[in-house]
Amino acid sequence: MFATLTSKGQVTVPKEIRDRLGLDAGSTLDFQLLPDNTITARPVKPDARRIRGILRSPHAGPLSVEQMDEGIEKHLREKHAPAVGRPKTPR
Repeated sequence: MFATLTSKGQVTVPKEIRDRLGLDAGSTLDFQLLPDNTITARPVKPDARRIRGILRSPHAGPLSVEQMDEGIEKHLREKHAPAVGRPKTPR
């Protein structure tokens, strides 16, 4: 099977391979370059540990309006602070 590299460095994985590996949009592949310049790619199974901490505990109580205001204020202060001495963060 052949695939063409685009000017942006992208390759479309052939349908037969996508079907066999169960890949769809958003799937993650792990590439390895072997000493003989052979490239291997394997699908990476989603891992629940990657999303740890995104959701609040179901046992946590609701936030007060004051706590929400403080959180918003802190976020805006950090977002609009001068970038001196800190790396750029993607939005």
